[in-house]
Amino acid sequence: MSGITPQIVAEHGFSPEEYERVLHAMGREPNMTELGIFSVMWSEHCSYKSSKIHLMKLPTTGPQVICGPGENAGVVDIGDGQAAIFKMESHNHPSYIEPYQGAATGVGGILRDVFTMGARPIANMNALRFGRPDHPKMRHLISGVVRGIGGYGNCVGVPTVGGEVNFHPAYDGNILVNAMTVGIADTDKIFYSAASGVGNSIVYVGSKTGRDGIHGATMASADFGEDSEAKRPTVQVGDPFTEKLLIEACLELMASDAIVAIQDMGAAGLTSSSVEMASKGGVGLLLNMDAVPQRETGMTAYEMMLSESQERMLMVLKPGREDFAEAIFRKWDLDFAVIGEVTDTGRMVLTHHGETVCDIPLAPLADDAPLYDRPAASKEEYKAWANVQPLGDIPESTDIAADLLKLMASPDIASRRWIWEQYDHMVGADTVQRPGGDAAVVRVHGSQKGIAISTDCTPRYCYADPYEGGKQAIAECYRNLSAVGSTPLAVTNCLNFANPQRPEIMAQLTGCLEGMGDACRALDFPIVSGNVSLYNESKATGGGSAILPTPAIGGIGLLADVDNMATVAFKAEGEAIWLIGGEGTHLGQSIWLREIQGQEHGSAPSVDLAKERANGDLVRSLVKSGTLTAVHDVADGGLTVTIAEMALAGGIGAELSITLNTATAFGEDQARYVVTAAVGTDIPGATQIGMTGGQSVTGIPLADLRAAHEGFFPALMGSDAALA
Repeated sequence: MSGITPQIVAEHGFSPEEYERVLHAMGREPNMTELGIFSVMWSEHCSYKSSKIHLMKLPTTGPQVICGPGENAGVVDIGDGQAAIFKMESHNHPSYIEPYQGAATGVGGILRDVFTMGARPIANMNALRFGRPDHPKMRHLISGVVRGIGGYGNCVGVPTVGGEVNFHPAYDGNILVNAMTVGIADTDKIFYSAASGVGNSIVYVGSKTGRDGIHGATMASADFGEDSEAKRPTVQVGDPFTEKLLIEACLELMASDAIVAIQDMGAAGLTSSSVEMASKGGVGLLLNMDAVPQRETGMTAYEMMLSESQERMLMVLKPGREDFAEAIFRKWDLDFAVIGEVTDTGRMVLTHHGETVCDIPLAPLADDAPLYDRPAASKEEYKAWANVQPLGDIPESTDIAADLLKLMASPDIASRRWIWEQYDHMVGADTVQRPGGDAAVVRVHGSQKGIAISTDCTPRYCYADPYEGGKQAIAECYRNLSAVGSTPLAVTNCLNFANPQRPEIMAQLTGCLEGMGDACRALDFPIVSGNVSLYNESKATGGGSAILPTPAIGGIGLLADVDNMATVAFKAEGEAIWLIGGEGTHLGQSIWLREIQGQEHGSAPSVDLAKERANGDLVRSLVKSGTLTAVHDVADGGLTVTIAEMALAGGIGAELSITLNTATAFGEDQARYVVTAAVGTDIPGATQIGMTGGQSVTGIPLADLRAAHEGFFPALMGSDAALA
């Protein structure tokens, strides 16, 4: 008897029905090591059991796509024999429990996903969601997360070039920390994870294995209770200096012909990496746990297989290349150990202290994990549950200038300078558009090409209307990439939702995915990688508080010549200001409505995908031809916020020639851009709305706008040294 009780089964996250499937797959009762391995592989975090059937509906191919979902990261062609490799992942629960290490190891994990495939990382981005700024824990969480992202990225030598931050009470008990990395590789030097070659060595490299992070994948697949603080031991500890060594050692080995397959040890560590490599290759594996480098004494096979210690990789080497590879890793002062071999059994067999401690058929672990088509509320049922009030009669703004000043200082619009000044966004010397614009731009080293990067999502839209919100997340990313002049190439995503066993939450997930899929098809903007993070809700805040549906989008675009890039800043006085896409009419779910009227009412703005595509094409062609001097997409806060941001970036005011009312000033209609050009330039289909010049916008001095815009974060965070 193995002593597996119903309580132990439940503690490992299994339903009784799932445990019956384990028994059927094994043909016997598992031991603790085998149960732990099934537990993490069948967790929501690793198996996507509640989302996979819906993810299969997304568009994932295109002429530019070299590798879509299923590998460590997505790969797209950027010409000249080069590829961009990128992905976005979540580290939400760890970051709430231990914000510094949670955020830091999130950055480390996504870096490994990218360089595992042979790419040198060139940029990091992030998408952060916090609760109410005045929540008693929030300063501590903001400080820790920002320092964790900066601490890891700065030390490892990869620039953090931008991101996004939202605040909402729905994140009080469950913040979101999504990290994205982009790397560049030669198309003939891309590495995949499918193991092959019976008898080939399985090699462990990097840091030693400890007890940190055990059950991290399982924790990430459950909602938070009152005891979330007690879960600190399941948060991994990162070492960016070791990661830097690991990047260099892996890239050096990749320059040879020694590697058959390679996989990073992320969630579920040695278990997921070995199972994924073997199952993708249709082979078996034999691992000797005595050979695993360990930094703690007396570790069991269960602990070693489930540890999520950081900075570790698993690879399969060609015969006879072990000594060559070991010399490289020893030179970089990293552990190197042959811990097993590829077999033809189709099974995972582990030995420890001379005994077989695990013997599992691999197919059920990877391919036969439970898949659920969970019930989803209908659109009518969801609307009734969400209880979003109709817009009704909205009073006209009594003072547009005063409202603009208040919006510029509001949490979702205020300058993020306090955050990004803690990041080294210039390391590597290839960052050509820094944080603060529509998209970051990083030069492809040694060329004129640039990769534009943006992260986007508007959760309040997704809550009000999941379908339109999903469309809008893709469309806004497309706009931001177009605004700098780049051709949008592809998308990665991080799907953050609450408990999928609630039909209303499944309605959010399926609705957002449907909208995302339709937008990606209409814009030729395929999804090539991603991550699903469910159970983002907290019982600790009372009443089961769910996050807003947050399908964060990370997109990349290609600039043929970075010298043709557009930026948001007004460049000179006396230039014409044009609005592409029409005047604002939509105030439902707007920042103005929330901040000035205290309401989160009305429908999300609708997204006309044909208009998005046409206006994006127009803007990119005008940027390429050199017609435009500044470009900014119209987003949160509407037209006046857009113009104020352009004015502040350039230190030049604006004099508007259109009559502003509440909707034209603050409406958040989609598919719109504000651009500037020399007087006399004609922009087809656009409306000239004013001129650059002076030192004010809507009568507000730039100095007052700047004080409001720059003041929020320093006032909130004060001297945060005491928060460390």
